[in-house]
This record gives sequence, structure tokens and C-alpha cells, in this order.
Amino acid sequence: MNKIIALVNLVRPGQWIKNLFLFVPIFFAGELTTIPKFLSVCIAFVAFCFVSSTVYVVNDLQDIEADKLHPTKNKRPLAAGLVAKGEGWITFAFMGAVAFLLVYQTYNYSFVLIISSYLVINLAYSFGLKRVSIIEILIVSSGFVLRTIAGGIVANVEVSQWMVMMIFLLALFIALAKRRDDILVFKKSGNLVRKSIKHYSLEYINALLIMISGIIIVSYLMYVISPDVMLRFHSPYLYITSVFVVAGVMRYLQITLVENKSGSPTKILYSDNFIRIVVICWVVSFYFIIYRFAS
Repeated sequence: MNKIIALVNLVRPGQWIKNLFLFVPIFFAGELTTIPKFLSVCIAFVAFCFVSSTVYVVNDLQDIEADKLHPTKNKRPLAAGLVAKGEGWITFAFMGAVAFLLVYQTYNYSFVLIISSYLVINLAYSFGLKRVSIIEILIVSSGFVLRTIAGGIVANVEVSQWMVMMIFLLALFIALAKRRDDILVFKKSGNLVRKSIKHYSLEYINALLIMISGIIIVSYLMYVISPDVMLRFHSPYLYITSVFVVAGVMRYLQITLVENKSGSPTKILYSDNFIRIVVICWVVSFYFIIYRFAS
């Protein structure tokens, strides 16, 4: 039983929440209740879950020694010795095979291209690019953009430039906050848990965080007051949702710069009540604007 639990933890099912970005295009297109399209995105979501897990397994296999020195990552199955390397590679092969079968079921060559690109880019990240400063952050951020584009492709709905830009900026902001936590771990323990960290500093990351957070808020405000966007959603009330975006950015900055707890974005989403409430309110407000109050 302990071995099964360790293998489940190895594929990090808690991280699968990131793949919900596949539902963003269909949600904002007002077609979330269109069953055939919704089911297509569900299949793509599961496929991305398995593909992303193969990436997590490979990444852990490559980082065993570094993870042993990390205060929290040392509890991961491979670093803790709960799963052997051979078992890790078998898990990688199994998850990859299931992912291939699911991708094949979509019968969509564009989706195959996107998810294959995601896999290749992230494998390149695991095998070396994660050591290249700036590039490694851009790669992490691009994963969310690829998820969003993939969701639009399988649902056959438009993915606007605004959507791509906002998701990329948000992912970049969160990735920078996570790197800041890595720097704090290095300063506290002296262990270089990520080789790219030596090319960053707290001052540099803090400056980027402030800059990106400002760009996110300004970009979002421009988005919700854009005449084209209001016309597309048939509603003049989009600006109301900006309250939740500003509050969410402020809280994440507080977690990062004041509480120094930005090491795990998914953990923050699962455990921070303020962030959860803000996200729920933002989604619900858009739901009513798109599906209920649109004129």
C-alpha cells in the first residue's frame, strides 16, 4: 500500500489542477454547456494530466540529488527513497502510453502538435534548459499558454490575443514568485537546489515581480474596458471583475514578499482562503456576465 501511495505521489496528481486552463477558452466563449465540446475538452484535460505527469517523473528522476538537499522536495518519492529509479522509469513509460492513447482519441492533429510541443519543450527543460536563467522561467510560463491554446483547438473556439497575453503574464508572475522562494532556500541553507538560481538575486526578482504585477493589472483593466471585448461578451459590466484580479495580485504579492511562502503555487491555491475566495468570485462573476446577464 505504501508503494502504491508513493507511486501516486510521484505523478503529482495535485498538480493536475494546472490543466484546468484547457477549459478557459470554452468558458469564455460561452460554450461550456455545449456537451460535445465540453467532453472533447475533458478528454484533452485527462491527456494533459498524463503528459504533464510524465514530465514531473522525468524531472524528479533528473533532480534526485538536488531534491535531497531541499527542505520540502526531499520528501518526494524518489528523493526520499520510497520509489527506485527503475520504478520511476516504468511509471514514466506507463503514463506516456496512456497519454498517447488519449491523444489519439481526440482525432485532432493540431491538438497532437500542441501537446507534443509541450512534451518536447518540457523534456528539454528537464534535461538541461532548467539550468538557463530567464529561459527556464519563460518555458514554465509557456506551458500554461500551450494548455490554453490546446483547449481552444479541441473545442473549436477562438483563443484571443488578450487571453494568451494575460495567461502568459500570470504564469510568468507565479513562476517568478516561485524562483524567489528558491533563492530564500539557498540563502538560508546554502544548498543550490536549482542551478539557475545563482544568476538571480532577491532584488532582481522583486523588481520583476513588481513590474509584472503592474503590467497584469493595467493589461486586465484595458481588457475589460475594451469596446471590442464588451461587444463580444454583450455586457458593459466586465470592469467589475477587475476588483478580484487586483485583490488576487495584491494577496499573492503579500504571500511572496511579506510571508515568503510562494514555493508552491498549487499549495497556495489549495490552502489560502483569500486566494480561493477571490478566484471563485472572479469565475462566478464572469459566469453570470457570460451565461446569465449577457444582453
